[in-house]
Amino acid sequence: MLGSFSPEFRDDLAELMRWRRDVRRFRTDPVDAAVLNRCFSAFASAPSVGLSEPWRIIRVESASARVASIANFETANAAALAGYTDEKAALYAQLKLSGMREAPVHLAVFCDDATCKGSGLGAQYMPQTRAYSVVGAIAMFWLAARAEGLGLGWVSILDAQKMAKDLNAPADWTLIGYLCVGWPTENHATPELERAGWERRTPNLHIETR
Repeated sequence: MLGSFSPEFRDDLAELMRWRRDVRRFRTDPVDAAVLNRCFSAFASAPSVGLSEPWRIIRVESASARVASIANFETANAAALAGYTDEKAALYAQLKLSGMREAPVHLAVFCDDATCKGSGLGAQYMPQTRAYSVVGAIAMFWLAARAEGLGLGWVSILDAQKMAKDLNAPADWTLIGYLCVGWPTENHATPELERAGWERRTPNLHIETR
C-alpha cells in the first residue's frame, strides 16, 4: 500500500544514500551467498521501461575471466593516464581506481538490447531507456549492498566491447557496468576522489525553470 514513511525511516534512507560510496579497497574474504542474494533481490523491484527488465548479469569467477578483466582495466587505465599531463597526471597515477584484484565478487551487468519483454513499450523513440533502466537497477542493488555493510565499486575504465567478447556475452548485450563487490577495508562518507583532491562535490543542486 502506498503511503508516507516515518521521519525515522526517511532519516535512515538519507543516511544510507549519504554513506553509499564507490569502494575500491576491499577485504578478500568471501561474501555469504545469502547476503548476496538479498542484494540481488533489488533487481526484482527495480523499474524498467515497458517492464522490459533488460538487465543481464554475468558473475566473473573463473581465473581466466578474472585475468582478462584485470588486464582490460590495466590497459585502459594506462591509456587514460597518458591523456593527462603535469599535476593531474601525477595525481591520477596515485589514485586507486579499481578493487578488481581484491574484491571477492565480480559482476558484469549488461543491457539486453534485443529483449522482446515489454514489446518495445516506451523504447521506440528512446531505445537508450533500456540502458537507463539497467543503471537504475544497479543503483538499487548498490543501496541494498550498502545496507548489508558491503562495498561496491563500479569500474568504468574498460574496453567494453573487448570485455563483452572475453566474457562470451551475446552480440545484443551491451556492457553497462563492471561491479566489484565485497567487504570494504574502510568506510568514509566523503568520496575518495574528493579526499584525494581530484574533484569536489557541487554543494547545491542547480535547477532551472522554463
